[in-house]
Amino acid sequence: MTVSGKDSPQDVRASVSDAGKFIHHHTEFPTTWPSQVIDGAISAIGKSASWLWVVVTGVIIYAVVGRYAFGQGSVMLEEVQWHLAGAGWLLGLGYTLVTDDHVRVDVIHERLSLRGQAWIELFGLVFLLLPFLGLAVYEMVPYAFSSWQQGETSQAPAGLPYRWILKSVLALSFVLLIIAALSRLLKVTALLFGFPKPIRVESGNNKKEDAS
Repeated sequence: MTVSGKDSPQDVRASVSDAGKFIHHHTEFPTTWPSQVIDGAISAIGKSASWLWVVVTGVIIYAVVGRYAFGQGSVMLEEVQWHLAGAGWLLGLGYTLVTDDHVRVDVIHERLSLRGQAWIELFGLVFLLLPFLGLAVYEMVPYAFSSWQQGETSQAPAGLPYRWILKSVLALSFVLLIIAALSRLLKVTALLFGFPKPIRVESGNNKKEDAS
């Protein structure tokens, strides 16, 4: 397609709209009933965790006003900020996976057929993501347990106690990611091998039953 200076604004807008058809962010795999249950639970956790950002914003405003208006800084409030921000971010990781809203660098992946994309997802999940997450949980659970046993607190004066809580959230986030990855894996196997039986295929705003 060539663009000349004689094109009207409507033609330019149409060209931009047409270009959007070639941008595919979501890989639409069939849904299975275990995936529906898992995705619902992970999504609920992620959406609930998103409210932590509202709390973080409130704490930041309170801390800034206290520091600059009343000259009262607080190490504890500073640690509360990054503790809550870290927890909100970590608990939202599983949500991004089940909704396929995580960052993708898939120049090759997006050019393949749906089955080709499914094969890449299968190998990526089985040989890359799940082994990494398994190793992370293996390391993080003793890490959090050791912190609880030692009664670990902040090293800063007047900092927060119970450092094990944040470390436990770190371990929990990897567990949730494993569950989300398994849900994704079930969708892939449903497409490639028909197991579990697909119950629905989503395409944009349309939903159609899979009778196979």
